[in-house]
Amino acid sequence: MPFIEESDLLELHKDIDKAQIINERLLDQIKYKNKELKRSKIQRNILAGITALFLISTLVFTSFTAGLSSSKEFDDTNLLVSIDSLDAIKSRIDNLEQQNDELSLVKEFYLAKKFLEKEKIYSVQVKSFVDNNVTLASEALTNTLFVKTNPFYSYSLGNFETLEEAQSFRFQLVKMGFDDAFVASYQDGKRVKIEDPY
Repeated sequence: MPFIEESDLLELHKDIDKAQIINERLLDQIKYKNKELKRSKIQRNILAGITALFLISTLVFTSFTAGLSSSKEFDDTNLLVSIDSLDAIKSRIDNLEQQNDELSLVKEFYLAKKFLEKEKIYSVQVKSFVDNNVTLASEALTNTLFVKTNPFYSYSLGNFETLEEAQSFRFQLVKMGFDDAFVASYQDGKRVKIEDPY
């Protein structure tokens, strides 16, 4: 075995001690660098998390406001559609009311015609014709009568329940120039008799 001198041994111990000190410093530096890396990694993760949160919140806010604006547009559209629908419904109701009024008039007309056919009524005859050539007047008029009294067609105005009403109407017609007007009673669409004019 080789022989080592004591001075070389001391130098060797000194070198080992220096190496240990350098080793410890390197370990400290490694620990410090590891701490810095961990800290930077944590900071980077926190920054990435904050950035991600910011992006997510921006996306959520953008989609929320877009949703609000689109829902507002949707609500406005629905409101406009509702107002349009309301106007259409109101127009339809007005139209139906008008049709109802017209149907009521038609109903009253047919009821009046049925009444005229069954009850004795009074009317003021204003004219008679040999031919049925009164094309200007319609049989749909409820206050007129077209009756065939052989060989004439008579034209009467007014449908009255009482003789007094018919006589009063005849008086007004005479004042207007219908001098030969007279009151007649009718039943079942036929003239019953000529009444006293007064």
